[in-house]
Amino acid sequence: MRNDLTIYDKVAAKWWSDDIRWVRTLKNLVPGRLAWFDRHIDWQGRDVLDLGCAGGFMAEALAKRGAQVTGIDPAADAINAARAHARAGGLRIGYDVGVGESLPYDDASFDAVVCVDVLEHVADLDRVLSEVARTLRPGGLFLFDTINRNPIARLATITFAEDLLRLLPCGTHDPAMFIKPAELRAALQTAGLVPGAFTGLGPRGINRRFDLTFGPLPLTAILYMGTAQKPGQM
Repeated sequence: MRNDLTIYDKVAAKWWSDDIRWVRTLKNLVPGRLAWFDRHIDWQGRDVLDLGCAGGFMAEALAKRGAQVTGIDPAADAINAARAHARAGGLRIGYDVGVGESLPYDDASFDAVVCVDVLEHVADLDRVLSEVARTLRPGGLFLFDTINRNPIARLATITFAEDLLRLLPCGTHDPAMFIKPAELRAALQTAGLVPGAFTGLGPRGINRRFDLTFGPLPLTAILYMGTAQKPGQM
């Protein structure tokens, strides 16, 4: 089975335990993403949606930067884990169960929408981007990452990361759902968003547990991050 989204609920009880290597990999990606996202927005006081938040790694990092964070994900058990961890840490984060194709929020609810490790999984990319545009305020920012669609990306993410190194469970991704940067730029424009800068994302080192650490890279051939803005003034 490819694009297996049940994996997040299966490990929800241990999401914050650091016991599971692939979950630690997801956690380790957050600082690498924010090393680039932080250049594009001051999070302090911003209303931010973490779209596809899973157990809350990104949501908590944004809350600690001063954002007013809402997280949403279809994995109900992961959402429960996120709620419990935020509560234990004294963080005020709102969590909802739902999907990107039908966000349960009013128009112009957020200053920013963050969407990482999600776009290559969704059932209807155009609908998700339309919902992002609808819920962003004028001048609001969409910050995301996803996986490029080409033989190199397939080799790296499926053959190596899933099948050989087990950095992710086998079946996590369907390479047919990967998105070329030009395709994503066009889809963003169709949704009414103005694409901004794109950059690569990938391994930058190894930590004391011999897990990979991540950060921005110049090449977008495998993983890439980007921004897009809703026209208008924030």
